[in-house]
Amino acid sequence: MSGAATLLGCRPATEKARSQTTHAALPTCVVRPEQTEGPYFVDERLNRSDIRSEPGSTALIEGTPLELAFKVSSLGRDHCVPLAGAYVDLWHCDAMGMYSDVEDGQFNTVGKKFLRGYQVTNDAGIARFTTIYPGWYPGRTVHIHFKIRTGSSSQSRHEFTSQLYFDDALTDRVHAREPYARNGPRELRNNGDGIFRDGGRDLILAPSEGRSGLQATFDVALQIA
Repeated sequence: MSGAATLLGCRPATEKARSQTTHAALPTCVVRPEQTEGPYFVDERLNRSDIRSEPGSTALIEGTPLELAFKVSSLGRDHCVPLAGAYVDLWHCDAMGMYSDVEDGQFNTVGKKFLRGYQVTNDAGIARFTTIYPGWYPGRTVHIHFKIRTGSSSQSRHEFTSQLYFDDALTDRVHAREPYARNGPRELRNNGDGIFRDGGRDLILAPSEGRSGLQATFDVALQIA
């Protein structure tokens, strides 16, 4: 049985002003939107940080490297604290728009495990992944799926599922390069995606350029009811 959880992130200036007005020691967190799990989640139970290959293989999936860190916190009455021991699942499509281990009208990758995995947050609430910048497929803008699960017993387990997005201009630059260019121009930008329009602006990553690719951190907190 899973309980309710709410995803949160940094509090905007308007909320800070409200905290000064009420003289309450409000935490620096605010609700972010939950979004659909989608049809391609597979609970592979693959505990690994680098998700760019098949288990047991050294061959990497082609694409622009992306180092993605989640900083997970627990929201108290007036503060946030790092949430250790949370399971963070990550999954997304490759540069050609294919997911692993699913059968779709356009592809059959059953048995493959690329671009899937989970990490457990450390004492600082951090879970790190090495992956690639996602490609695109018909009907969706470019995105990454994630799920956060807490608790080990059937009575106290909670989970939250949502998606991450990228600025369109960044996607244009990345997708102009190989191997993404082989997939042709994408059909949808962010504002054309119905799922993105339901809160996606609060879920956009802001990667920076690193020596070996892109790097991004996403701060989230769980308020467990």
